Amino acid sequence: MLSKKTKYGLKALTFIARSEDDMPVQVGKIAKSEQIPQKFLEGILLTLRKAGILGSKKGKHGGYYLRSEPSEIKMTDVMRVLEGPIAMVPCVSLNYYEKCDDCPDETLCSVHRLMVEVRDSTLNVFRNTTLADLSSVD
Repeated sequence: MLSKKTKYGLKALTFIARSEDDMPVQVGKIAKSEQIPQKFLEGILLTLRKAGILGSKKGKHGGYYLRSEPSEIKMTDVMRVLEGPIAMVPCVSLNYYEKCDDCPDETLCSVHRLMVEVRDSTLNVFRNTTLADLSSVD
């Protein structure tokens, strides 16, 4: 299940991507519009800033802005920053691999085979989806 942190992060990024002008967007404006607790949102936006997805500006007209075009921000990057590994079990993770303690042979493990398919399908969706896709209004 998607964590609230990731859900709110995606909503905030989409809100920033949809903002009309190129001015930084204030945290309070995002929190109010998207109904996200402001303190929680501040932590999420800080995480995204530290990962290089967002930039920030201090002062009267300060706030957060995208450091890249929405079409260049892939969901794989956002999901890994906010949610951690994409794989559901560590033995199929591409970036955070760990052998499962209870599995003597991954090649014979039915769970491993299933989770490889789930990981690959999930990665396919995330790699082919950008913030521009989420923020476009149809």
